[in-house]
Amino acid sequence: MNNSLFNPRSVAVIGASREPTKVGYTLLNNIINSGYRGNIYPVNPKADEVLGLKCYKSISEVPGEVDLAIIAVPAQVALEVAEECGRRGVKYLTVISAGFKEVGSEGADRERELVNIAKKYRMRILGPNCLGFIDSYTPLNATFAAVTPRRGRIAFVSQSGALITAILDWSIKRGIGFSKIVSLGNKADLDEVYFIQAIGEDIETKVILLYVESIERGKEFVDVAKQTSMKKPIVVLKGGVTEAGARAAMSHTGAMTGGFTAYEVAFKKAGILIANTISELFDYAMAFSNQSIPAGSNIAIVTNAGGPGIITTDLSLKAGLRLSSFSPSTINSLRSKLPPAAAIYNPVDVLGDARADRYRNALDIVLSDEDVNGLIVILTPQAMTEPIDTAKAIIEVSKKYLGKPVIAAFIGGEAVREAADLLINEGIPCFDLPERAVIALSGLCRYRSYLDELEKVIEKYVKFYDVDAVRAREIINIARSDGRRALLEIEARELMRAYGIPVPPAFLVKSEDEAINAANKMGYPVALKISSPQILHKTDVGGVVLNINSDAEVREAYRTILSRVSRYAPKAMLYGVTVQKMVPKGREVIVGLTKDQVFGHMIMFGLGGIYANVFRDVSFRLTPVTPSEAMDMIKETKAYAILKGIRGEAPADVASIVNVILRLSQLVQDVPEIVEMDINPLFVYNEGEGCIALDVKVVFS
Repeated sequence: MNNSLFNPRSVAVIGASREPTKVGYTLLNNIINSGYRGNIYPVNPKADEVLGLKCYKSISEVPGEVDLAIIAVPAQVALEVAEECGRRGVKYLTVISAGFKEVGSEGADRERELVNIAKKYRMRILGPNCLGFIDSYTPLNATFAAVTPRRGRIAFVSQSGALITAILDWSIKRGIGFSKIVSLGNKADLDEVYFIQAIGEDIETKVILLYVESIERGKEFVDVAKQTSMKKPIVVLKGGVTEAGARAAMSHTGAMTGGFTAYEVAFKKAGILIANTISELFDYAMAFSNQSIPAGSNIAIVTNAGGPGIITTDLSLKAGLRLSSFSPSTINSLRSKLPPAAAIYNPVDVLGDARADRYRNALDIVLSDEDVNGLIVILTPQAMTEPIDTAKAIIEVSKKYLGKPVIAAFIGGEAVREAADLLINEGIPCFDLPERAVIALSGLCRYRSYLDELEKVIEKYVKFYDVDAVRAREIINIARSDGRRALLEIEARELMRAYGIPVPPAFLVKSEDEAINAANKMGYPVALKISSPQILHKTDVGGVVLNINSDAEVREAYRTILSRVSRYAPKAMLYGVTVQKMVPKGREVIVGLTKDQVFGHMIMFGLGGIYANVFRDVSFRLTPVTPSEAMDMIKETKAYAILKGIRGEAPADVASIVNVILRLSQLVQDVPEIVEMDINPLFVYNEGEGCIALDVKVVFS
């Protein structure tokens, strides 16, 4: 890769040490022993030579250009050293030193100064407070890790240096190799966005693994990761998924957005696979680094034991995989090659006495079937089992079907260890349990579906020209000038009208007589609702009366609402009462928006009404959304079954919901200060009859 961080012509280690217990010693020793072919310059004012190399008193004394300087000195000295590196023309700094923002406000000030120095001299910084990085192909091990990994096709970018050191030690035993390993540390400058983009262009890397605890540049992350995902898979393990939300939500949508929701939605938009455990992260990696991406999600299972075959079938279906339906010719071929007692339908059971030749025949026949996109091979060690010869058969047959991934599960201990190692060394992922094999193959299949989704997302976003962005902003500004953070219901309805979203007729009134006049203008029946920026959920305080059919009922309802509100929300500022025309009941859904501090606006769809928070039948997407994304949102929920029509009901007007989602998506692009919004319920009528927004809440920054 043409990138001077990973492939520098020269490296200076500032803080190089002659003491084997010092970080500066291990760093220099790793660089030398990794086989790095560029110039290496130890820097230490107290040494003339370190590890056989001439040592310099300062970076200023180093002859020639220095592409990369690795700083391993105390934080208090690091700023002075960085300044000297800048004057010397260094292009990249890897700051190993701790003592920056991770230690508090004084360290944070020091880190800001470090960044300012780097900007002044146009240097880029990895770290501080990091382990360093490794490029197995340069080769260059610029870390103080205890071991150097095998060369492979996996890139691992981690916010935790300790996790890297643990994984390195583990990977040696498992035979897993890496192309690049990067410890991000405090991410003062270079972050996951930079490395996803850089490694995305690396021909030596087939899969990118991420461990992140936080992401700062959310929108750039999604854009860069989306482009990279179309070239190679990205798998992420997110730390801190159970954190509570950063603020109390004022809307249903906000309340249903957990701490991890925004990350899940962003990863989905970018085509990134999520691993739930470290084991899953590397199970995916083993599959992606050596196996091809399948054409679909139809898989076959070949086993020599019925129980594990059944378990693998159940796990596969739960993971979203589908069992292939074998063609008649496949079934006939299996019948002719396998014993009469063998199971010749998927999963294929070659029986407990199967030797390698029987496995070979079954695998060849199954993989030749056009409906099979991938295969899981299960082996349990029994008296007649030939683990090593069976592994050789798997390797041999898999080479005939390169477009179809093959994953193995050799269940057992010492009896299958050598065979499993043989498979792994030949690029066939082999696991000790069937659930891990299922995870690996499902990852490959999900990535295929993500690629298909990413192609859809590339479609052009819909642009509506019948909207009034000027009026929308004016509505927000009027409310803001009044010292409010939420729109009154009558204002929220006006906002919806400005963006072409249907709402029932309504008037804001301040007396019983005005309420009666408004009801007569619209015609009965009507509803009355309290209007207060402090009361967003009106039914909670008894602030709603429905199905009012006469002037006398209007008068009574008006008094009842004011009485209830004075009792249950005595401090609320009242702007009056909204009189709204009652409309025919439709199927109730919710469409909402919430703004995440990192990734921006998310749009939500789900089952609506008073049970929205109870059932939480919702799906999310980052805005802007495309028509296909909007439709997928609807299909992901159980509400879709209701909308399609059940027990003889006519199908609902789903197209009108898509229209509302797309218009709201455009609204927050035009008026980004909106931070939360609910349309709940949105009444949806039969196909061709549209929908109408009954209750609208809008909160702005």
